[in-house]
Amino acid sequence: MPWVRPKKKSAKWLSFSFSAIFGHCFQESVPVLCLFFGIACACRVSEDLIIMDLRHFLMCLSLCTAFALSKPTEKKDRVHHEPQLSDKVHNDAQSFDYDHDAFLGAEEAKTFDQLTPEESKERLGMIVDKIDADKDGFVTEGELKSWIKHAQKKYIYDNVENQWQEFDMNQDGLISWDEYRNVTYGTYLDDPDPDDGFNYKQMMVRDERRFKMADKDGDLIATKEEFTAFLHPEEYDYMKDIVVQETMEDIDKNADGFIDLEEYIGDMYSHDGNADEPEWVKTEREQFVEFRDKNRDGKMDKEETKDWILPSDYDHAEAEARHLVYESDQNKDGKLTKEEIVDKYDLFVGSQATDFGEALVRHDEF
Repeated sequence: MPWVRPKKKSAKWLSFSFSAIFGHCFQESVPVLCLFFGIACACRVSEDLIIMDLRHFLMCLSLCTAFALSKPTEKKDRVHHEPQLSDKVHNDAQSFDYDHDAFLGAEEAKTFDQLTPEESKERLGMIVDKIDADKDGFVTEGELKSWIKHAQKKYIYDNVENQWQEFDMNQDGLISWDEYRNVTYGTYLDDPDPDDGFNYKQMMVRDERRFKMADKDGDLIATKEEFTAFLHPEEYDYMKDIVVQETMEDIDKNADGFIDLEEYIGDMYSHDGNADEPEWVKTEREQFVEFRDKNRDGKMDKEETKDWILPSDYDHAEAEARHLVYESDQNKDGKLTKEEIVDKYDLFVGSQATDFGEALVRHDEF
């Protein structure tokens, strides 16, 4: 996900910058630029600081300082794993909480617990109409899987929505490369010697390459889905090559097109003159030799890097979709009608009734 660079004459970015930079640097696997760029740019804007929560700002600043001054003791994780669908235990004999979280997303699932059974069924029926992508009156396992993946990544779509109006300058429902470039870089490109030390032209070239990759029809105009792929390339299969390429460019310090052992370790850990490596660094060296470098040539190529940062995880969404179809398919034709889904509404969504029933179970156990 490319961080949003500030415009020289605008301060709107500030309300977004800290949460985006922190969340991305510590959670995302996609390479990002230095965290301190957010702090450096924050110094450019004085009038908007007064509207920020001062405690939040100081907390961010102190975290940045600690991050900058301390030698890293925990490894940087570039590996992108599919998140769990729920933190609940998947045990339908006890409750359907896991299924509710998987089908709706954890936050949305909570809202259904406040509804009557009739209201839950009505809202579920409307959701089924959205899941039935081809409008043939049936919900397939594939359509359920797509819906579950969408529900689980709501935070991504919310992030895109929050940025959309900032970049869609002509309000045509699309974002062109020119719009993104002008909003993101503004007059920085006109400054031959920026005082923050960043090469904005080089940054723009990298962003343009990613934008073109996300833009499937090649017209340099992004739909909302294409713009989402640009901001979150790790979530899209057709963008995975660019994720690997950007990662290798970040780590491959000698620019030979490979990642050797010292580059691999150097991306995670800085010696700072200390000869004693933490135990986890030694383990990572072993991991590189035994598992990362599959052909044993002492370095990782593109495919080996891809296997490292984008592993083929167990597909939780596919397993859950299969489970929901199996439990709800009354005539066993391998697909679900709206009636079959609504009949099993307590499996898909909650309500006051199911929440009350689960409360009774918990009370009896207590």
